[in-house]
Amino acid sequence: MTSKHSGDAAVTEVDKASKSGAGFRNYDAARSGEVASFYELNHRHQCVEFVERSHKRFVTEPDQTKTMDWIETLTYLDTLVDDSDPDTQSSQLQHLLQTAEAIRADGHDDWFVLTGFIHDVGKILCLMGEPQWAVVGDTFPVGCRFSDKIVYPHAFRENPDLQHSVYSREFGRYEPHCGLRNVLMSWGHDEYLYQQVKPYLPEPALYMIRFHSFYAWHEAAAYQHLCDDHDAAMLPWVKLFNTYDLYTKSDHKQNWNDLKGYYGELISKYLPKQIAWPV
Repeated sequence: MTSKHSGDAAVTEVDKASKSGAGFRNYDAARSGEVASFYELNHRHQCVEFVERSHKRFVTEPDQTKTMDWIETLTYLDTLVDDSDPDTQSSQLQHLLQTAEAIRADGHDDWFVLTGFIHDVGKILCLMGEPQWAVVGDTFPVGCRFSDKIVYPHAFRENPDLQHSVYSREFGRYEPHCGLRNVLMSWGHDEYLYQQVKPYLPEPALYMIRFHSFYAWHEAAAYQHLCDDHDAAMLPWVKLFNTYDLYTKSDHKQNWNDLKGYYGELISKYLPKQIAWPV
């Protein structure tokens, strides 16, 4: 479970990318109105009750599923544009290829490349009929006080947990330093894909998938009162992954037909050939 970069090297990569990535996550850009409207819905509805219901519906007790192989899934994903992303209107497949190819070009282990390639596949929930506010966007813990480091924090004003006698407190339903693995995160593509692949990938990959949209933690250092030593050890991996997820977005298109064979073999090495998606 080693890779080319870890620890301090990961932080160095983050510093370098942050300097070269000015302009990303720009919520004053042309799409800001659309993105703000998205977060009004997201922050209003992402509460404990909704998240627990979603886990039951999609993970523990799904009503119906459709079995697809990964390549079919990824091709289907090519029709989706993420309404929460202020930086790009490229398809999700292009974003995944840009991320994975940058990781691959830097010589990282193949499990890391695979993580870059599949990290947003859970967004297929949008194509299965779910509204985007329930699938994409920044993630955050539910069941405790919402941090003002979350993007558009004012949009939580209508969230039912804001007035809850327990969930409105700093620690809420959690114990101090309980570890993020014991925290209920807002529902979306990160959590859903994490639940699908957690038997198959190394721990750093699972942290990258589950927490790559948790910007309040890995960029703003919020929620330290819930984190433990394991989270601290995994944080450099998530920050390193973020340099590829965020700063590789561009208008340059990767050739899917040329890369399909390589990624098909990589998927087969680590994951079941087919996956059951909810319908």
